[in-house]
Amino acid sequence: MTPGPDLQQLITTIKADAGSDDELEQLATAATTISELTSTGDAALGFFVDRARGAGKSWVEISAVLGVSKQAAHKRFADSWTAKPAFDRYTKRTQAVVKAAADVARGRNHDFIGTEHLLLAFFTQPQALATQVLVDKGITEQSVHEAVDVLSPAGLTAPKSLDAGNPPYTRRAAHVLQGAVGEALTLGHNYVGTEHLLLSFYRDSAGIATKILQDQGLDESAAWTALRALLEEASK
Repeated sequence: MTPGPDLQQLITTIKADAGSDDELEQLATAATTISELTSTGDAALGFFVDRARGAGKSWVEISAVLGVSKQAAHKRFADSWTAKPAFDRYTKRTQAVVKAAADVARGRNHDFIGTEHLLLAFFTQPQALATQVLVDKGITEQSVHEAVDVLSPAGLTAPKSLDAGNPPYTRRAAHVLQGAVGEALTLGHNYVGTEHLLLSFYRDSAGIATKILQDQGLDESAAWTALRALLEEASK
């Protein structure tokens, strides 16, 4: 296992980042650094818990690895799946996709927003990296629509309401939205783009969007490869 920084290394880094010998400035830098490390650590742990859940591991197995009770593990990680996602790190294009997902759901007479609606919403942003990957792999809006029609048929009547301010995401959709932050951290990004949202689908192999992507020839490995190529091209 690669060791993390020891105490002296951390102190030295904090002093260097503070750029001052003033004790209060160093303390402020230390507080910020430790807070960021804690947040990143929590997100990283959540990332691997999500992977384990997506692979079908039980909460009993996960709690045993973490050394906590099943109830503690479930409370810390499972409850976040249904919490309202925070979009402060989402790019405007990604926020537009999320907003469009609600319109897609309404158009299909659904009173919930699932992963299938998020996947269809990518096509409302043709310049988005995720959408470019889909199109490059021959996955079109029509082919996704046809697949969704089979797996999640449109309702017969329009829903009475779909609260735009607090839409009822399915557990899997909320999981994808929140997991996108972990995907961004994995790539070392301080923003959440459509590419991270796409990768987050693969955290749950049972999700409708994931099934459609895999059935149409875009597995997780292919998605990673395609996105890396686009990101490298964009950075030139």
